Amino acid sequence: MTAPDQPASMDAAPGGLSRRDWIAGLEKGLLILEAFDYDNQRMTSAQVAARTGLSRTAARRYLLTLEHLGYLHSEGKTFALTPRVLKVGWSYFDSAPLPRILQPHLQQITGHTGEAVYASVLDDWELVFIARNGATRVMTTGFVLGARVPAQLASPGIVMLGALPEEQVRAWLATCAMTPFTPHTITDPGRLYELIAQARELGYAVVEQQLQTGVRGIAVPLKNRHARVIGALSLSIPMAAESREQALERILPALQQAANTLINQV
Repeated sequence: MTAPDQPASMDAAPGGLSRRDWIAGLEKGLLILEAFDYDNQRMTSAQVAARTGLSRTAARRYLLTLEHLGYLHSEGKTFALTPRVLKVGWSYFDSAPLPRILQPHLQQITGHTGEAVYASVLDDWELVFIARNGATRVMTTGFVLGARVPAQLASPGIVMLGALPEEQVRAWLATCAMTPFTPHTITDPGRLYELIAQARELGYAVVEQQLQTGVRGIAVPLKNRHARVIGALSLSIPMAAESREQALERILPALQQAANTLINQV
């Protein structure tokens, strides 16, 4: 992770916000929290500085402040996140209306299909799962609320990428890190764009074995009353139980019906 680009003008902050309204310290504090991830669970001030673009002295001061506020704890020279960080993230689920609107419809989809169903949105080029409803039987193919997945690896990401302008998607694919998670993960930008274009044409996406071997994902776009894609509804199911055609016949109508019903509600 690198620091955001510096503003082109002393009067303007990144994103066009007025310089007088920009609080750089808040930006840097959040940048530090976002620097921690699965591969960087514990870091020194030097490591944080390298990941954020801050000086080692500045990184240390922010780390100590965040520790004082309860968002980090330290052991020796290393720092790690505390559960208090979850309070910030879960505020979205407590306050945003979209997950609450979606929940009854997710329950209906589960009732029709017997499967766990998910709602997700795009955050930059990552997929974020904001609502789910579980099936009565144990599933090993699901995502937890708040999980983030590279958009190109899951059916809801593919179907939402299909709603973006072609030139924007192609430009991103040209620079995207194509990490293989299974032997079947598509790492060729051209093939990925074909999958995205197919989803755009069909109005749904089917993705197989991209993130987990033996798992098939099916997704439809979630549109608002202005026909703008704001999210996706999806299921992830084992491939061994049925063919692609059988899965689509069983699952796609329930997803499409829910998406159509939600148009005037979201």
